[in-house]
Amino acid sequence: MKVLIVPVILALLAGCATAPKGPQIDTTYNAKGQSSRARFLVLHYTVSDKPTSIKILTEQQVSAHYLLTDDPQPIIYRLVDETRSAYHAGVSSWKQYTQLNNSSIGIEIVNAGWKDTPQGRVYAPFPQAQVDALMVLVKDIVQRNGIAPENVLGHSDIAPLRKQDPGPLFPWARLAQEGLVLWPDANRVALVRPIFDAILPDVAWFQRKLAAHGFGIQQTGMFDKQTITVLSAFQMKYRPSDISGNMDAETATLLEVLTTPANAPLPVVTPPVITSPVPALPPATAPVPVVPETAPAPAAPVPLPNPATPAPVPTPATPATPLPAGPANPAVVNTP
Repeated sequence: MKVLIVPVILALLAGCATAPKGPQIDTTYNAKGQSSRARFLVLHYTVSDKPTSIKILTEQQVSAHYLLTDDPQPIIYRLVDETRSAYHAGVSSWKQYTQLNNSSIGIEIVNAGWKDTPQGRVYAPFPQAQVDALMVLVKDIVQRNGIAPENVLGHSDIAPLRKQDPGPLFPWARLAQEGLVLWPDANRVALVRPIFDAILPDVAWFQRKLAAHGFGIQQTGMFDKQTITVLSAFQMKYRPSDISGNMDAETATLLEVLTTPANAPLPVVTPPVITSPVPALPPATAPVPVVPETAPAPAAPVPLPNPATPAPVPTPATPATPLPAGPANPAVVNTP
């Protein structure tokens, strides 16, 4: 009898050990109305070497879903599952979306970033093997999650006033060749460029176009620091040869093409209104000359007084009879 009891007890214990601890989920059905949590893919550089990048991204609060190394044969580390949020975007926005940690996948790329030198700011290049590995990773992510090319972004796109990564040497054009990122049509650029070569829009136009493209920029109507910084972020991606943040015809053309449907008519640019400063008024004691519309007839010459003849004694004048007011007697006002 004891021999039979022992196997029964062992079987019960084994059953308890394998019994599910949570609720039992039936996965028979799968809803049609669903999509990936990830709407955006955001690319960064680490501004540090491989060991430091791993340490920061695994032991500190900042994180990313993937880390791509700069080894001769690059390694792709997955640090956060794509179903979970990584803390890589920070305070961020793109079009109507904000706080993009919850709706994006982040890739950190081992790269030294930039350093200031006597010759100016110098950015670190991306090795070809690293770029090739990145293309494979980006393709896989966007295909699985259905991320549109206009939502493959740099950190400088979603936080231009804080971040510059992945910088002007990042191979955005290579991503465009692979169909992975939004890019201006070359034929339309050639058609539009002469319009902006002839007339450059004002700063309000640039701010509206930058906002339409997706940047979070205040519409101040002034060529202020934020406008220069956001223009520079745009140029890093689409015109990296000059990232000064200046308003120029090439930048205007790229903005127009990227924010306007391909079948739309060519833009009509209104020249910016240039207001001249108002001249200062003359002192109050100085009379302002009034130029009549029609020159009056010359007055009769007045003879000069003869010093030998005594001056006549002035006689009080008879008060003039006031004229009735009316259209025939308009009041004359001298404007100061």
